[in-house]
Amino acid sequence: MSQQALENVFQEWQSNEALAEQMIPLVGRLYRQNNVVATMFGRSLIKRSVIRILKDHRFVRKIEGTELSVEDTFPIVQAMSEMNLGPAHVDVGKLAVSFKRQGGGDLDAFLRKELAEIIDGFQPGGSKGEPQDVVLYGFGRIGRLLARVMVEKAGGGNLLRLRAIVVRGRGDVAKDLEKRASLLRRDSVHGPFDGTISVDAEARTLTVNGNVVQVIYADSPSEIDYTAYGINNAVIVDNTGIWRDEAGLGQHLECKGAAKALLTAPGKGDIKNIVFGINHDTIGDSDRIVSAASCTTNAIVPVLKVLNDEYGVVTGHVETVHAYTNDQNLIDNYHKGDRRGRSAALNMVLTETGAAKAVAKALPELEGKLTGNAIRVPTPNVSMAILNLTLEKGTDADALNDYLRRMSIDSSYQKQIDFVDSAEVVSSDFVGNRHAGIVDAKATIANGNHAVVYVWYDNEFGYSCQVIRILQHMSNVEFLKLPHQAN
Repeated sequence: MSQQALENVFQEWQSNEALAEQMIPLVGRLYRQNNVVATMFGRSLIKRSVIRILKDHRFVRKIEGTELSVEDTFPIVQAMSEMNLGPAHVDVGKLAVSFKRQGGGDLDAFLRKELAEIIDGFQPGGSKGEPQDVVLYGFGRIGRLLARVMVEKAGGGNLLRLRAIVVRGRGDVAKDLEKRASLLRRDSVHGPFDGTISVDAEARTLTVNGNVVQVIYADSPSEIDYTAYGINNAVIVDNTGIWRDEAGLGQHLECKGAAKALLTAPGKGDIKNIVFGINHDTIGDSDRIVSAASCTTNAIVPVLKVLNDEYGVVTGHVETVHAYTNDQNLIDNYHKGDRRGRSAALNMVLTETGAAKAVAKALPELEGKLTGNAIRVPTPNVSMAILNLTLEKGTDADALNDYLRRMSIDSSYQKQIDFVDSAEVVSSDFVGNRHAGIVDAKATIANGNHAVVYVWYDNEFGYSCQVIRILQHMSNVEFLKLPHQAN
């Protein structure tokens, strides 16, 4: 490559950086003023860095086979900022690809056709809906990640408001609050919190990126009156796992100021186990207690759903290779569960999982068709589910992967199913992935009616994003998604 060619490549990179820098305030203003969430093939562009925006453009080539540059998307975002748009999620990546494939032309006319439902839909001073108070009961791994996501999404048309966290503890409140703040600020797996956190020991609050969060100390729900803190009609998100049935979780609903409860673990009895994207529409107004199921159930159900729809699942076995959890021991010690007392950091631990049976709660058509087991391995986060399936309709690996790729970008399961086609990815590459599960195309095996599909998932962060989606649905936070999917 000549020196001039090298210089041209670098200049092109700098030009794209400059356009991405100009795009950031436009995307931010669309979000803050118009409640428009700009995305790139399902990946939000809100509060993203220049490099992250450029990487998201590069991602399009991997899944669509089409080069996409900021030069293609910036004019679209710029035009959108001048159209007085109403609330919606708008995928500028899909708009740009569609515009290129039609050969370009009049961009304004193209956008006015694609976004006709929201053009001139912004009403200054109009109601954005009533904010929904949310309380995190428990502030462990999932609780802190839920806090991060809610704070990140605060503003625009997202009406969820993190009002309080409930923790056990007494004694030196100032020291306890500093420790809680530190755990939120620094995370060995997910990295530092992107923002600022300040502590007010006297008021017992944490101020997180301008969101004032009350810290309530209590040993049981019966001790709490949320209205004393100005909290009303709140959704209580129980992250403790102490109570998993209606009787136990019903304690939250007896508190003044509490309206509903959401469990971040599989529910027992008649509690609905919800996998967002699959059966969230079964949540009715009368459902005051629901479960977000397990991380594994959330990872496998969307993939099983689309596979069953297209090929029919006759029978199958789900093997989970799961990162160790706080339930296990660091070194050998007594544990009421089989094998879990052995050192999590030193052993692969064979254990049970209820995820296979739990699938039927979200997909009744698969009841009795799946078995499952789990192996806990010495990694702190990111797990894998191996779906070993017998199908009604035969296929091969290429056809199966092509179908799953299309489901990941052009279906209603876009937020649940991700797709990767690389021979070099390992578990740490999926830390922070917001999808419920990620299909590893290079590992897919399919021969006639037998198929093996490998699904990665961030069992902490990806699951937390699914919980947030349920919270939004329970709080009637819904967005029109444009452009519409092709039939």
